[in-house]
Order: sequence, then structure tokens, then C-alpha cells
Amino acid sequence: MAARGPGRVSVLLPTYNERDNLPLVVWLLARTLTDSGIDFEIIIIDDGSPDGTQEVAQQLEKIYGSDKIVIILFLFPSGTAYIHGMKYATGDFIVIMDADLSHHVRLPFTYCGYTLPQFTFQKQKEGNFDIVSGTRYKGNGGVYGWDLKRKLISRGANFLTQVLLRPGASDLTGSFRLYRKEVLQKLMEKCVSKGYVFQMEMIVRARQLGFTIGEVPISFVDRVYGESKLGGNEIVSFLKGLLTLFATT
Repeated sequence: MAARGPGRVSVLLPTYNERDNLPLVVWLLARTLTDSGIDFEIIIIDDGSPDGTQEVAQQLEKIYGSDKIVIILFLFPSGTAYIHGMKYATGDFIVIMDADLSHHVRLPFTYCGYTLPQFTFQKQKEGNFDIVSGTRYKGNGGVYGWDLKRKLISRGANFLTQVLLRPGASDLTGSFRLYRKEVLQKLMEKCVSKGYVFQMEMIVRARQLGFTIGEVPISFVDRVYGESKLGGNEIVSFLKGLLTLFATT
């Protein structure tokens, strides 16, 4: 018998050129959450993908039903996709994650043996946390498939945020998290960042407002299909955003 779920859950999936990854990640999410007795919806927020991602999403909507798959077309910088997707979310809890299979869903995705429901809801119940964040930089967490340059960029960004902002969380730039819906709404009202700084500001603001954060080690695996949007412009924007947060928090 499946365990009783925590209420309705909305999974926000921003996409850009994910036609190859999207069917598998949606299948894994649907199968895992259904088997765990969790009522859910998957909100696909597409950034005008030219590779046919929207057509794939429409086919998935036909397969799973419009009560499970919600499709939104929105041209956004990373971060504002979540703000837009929140307008359509009906869940009590919100899960944000990548659609490129970097975040494992069904199989245990850390050496600790966590699956998605354990990561999100069992951990949340342990401390009645407002936020549960996946961390690559604590316990058995790690990154796999990145070259040395990408690892150094990620480590360097996280180190700078720890030194300048002292947030009390080990991974500020990760994007695999669970939020209480009302908490996420309050944080989005406070956050002004766009792009890759958005995830960092969410944690910083959460600490400021007194929300509780639980962390679970995760293994982050580089995408198999498609390409990351991270580039020089994003790195410059991140550094500017970091300095702005340092000056204003």
C-alpha cells in the first residue's frame, strides 16, 4: 500500500531545448509520485525552445491529462520562470528542479539512498522545515560529469557566497528544492534577482525572514542531452548579483 501523501504537490520544470529529456523526467516524476501516493501536477515552463520541446510537452499532456501536466510558454531569464509558474500552481508544496535529468527522481540519487519523496517529504517532516534543499557540498553529496573548469566555477561561486553572505546553508546555487507554497510566495515577493543569482537570493532571504531550511546531500549528474545555458554573461551577472546582495543584506 502506498504511503499517504502530503497533500497536492506542484513540480515546476523550466525547460529550454529539452525534447529528449522531458519525456523521461516526466515519466519518472509521474511514476514515483504516484507510487508514493502523492497527488501532483507537473508545470512545464518553456522558454520558447526551438527544438520542439513544446510539441513534446503537448503530447505528454494528452498522455497524462491536463490535471497532471500544465504547459506554460514564457520567455524568461532563469528564476522568473518559477515566479510565473507559481501563478498556476495548486499544490500545498512546490518542488523546483531541472528538467535535464541532472536531478535524479526515481532511483536513489545519493549514496544516502534518498528517492524524491524521501528527499522532499520525509526530510521536511523531520524538522517541519519550510524549505528542503539538495546540497552537493555536504555529506555524501557531489557532482559527476563536469569538467574541471565547470567544477571550479561552481565551487568558486559557492565559496564566495559563503564568505560574503554567511547564509547558514551549504549549497546556494543548487536548484533542487522543496518549498511550502506560502513560503515560496513570500520569498518571491522579496526577491529581485534574475538568472543564476535567483537561487542564492532565495536562501538568503529565507534566513532573513526566519524560515527553516533542511538540507539533503544529492549527487548532481551532468546532462546527457542538450547544452547548458551557462556562459560568460551568466557568470558576470552572477558576480554583480552577489555584490548587490552583499551590499543590501
